[in-house]
Amino acid sequence: MVGSGDVVMIQSAPGTDFWRVTHDGTVHDTGHFYYQQQTGDFQADVKISGDYRALYDQAGLMVRLDEANWIKCGIEFVDGLQHASAVVTRDYSDWSIVRLHNSPASFWLRVQRQGPTIEISYGFDGRNYQLLRQAYLTTVPTLDVGLMCAAPQGSGFSSKFEYLRIQSL
Repeated sequence: MVGSGDVVMIQSAPGTDFWRVTHDGTVHDTGHFYYQQQTGDFQADVKISGDYRALYDQAGLMVRLDEANWIKCGIEFVDGLQHASAVVTRDYSDWSIVRLHNSPASFWLRVQRQGPTIEISYGFDGRNYQLLRQAYLTTVPTLDVGLMCAAPQGSGFSSKFEYLRIQSL
């Protein structure tokens, strides 16, 4: 990870991922996660871009209690296209995606916590956001929150995070 001012560059190692049990029974907890602890309600915003090339290349934000209770969200590269993606894990991972038309050069992500609820939204200009997912995570007050990326099937890729802001609400 390399950071300068409001920019952080991360090179994902090959064979990295976050996933638990669903679909094929495997557990992967090897992705990159750079975080801070956050107590109570918060909002996290970041601008993301990446050199997505291989199936499931992903970059975004993660909110994590432990290895079995977490949410990752952001961009995921599926079938040669960028998708807004959210994985909610409470012992088992689920996955939801929305295709992003025209593979945008960058993507804004917002994650808000209010009590046990996490709300994930995305946009393209840092001002207007569209809801992607709302999910229950936990009532535990302190969680790890930060940047996430992984390259499950490819040789790794570079991702760029700009203007990361995590603030209490």
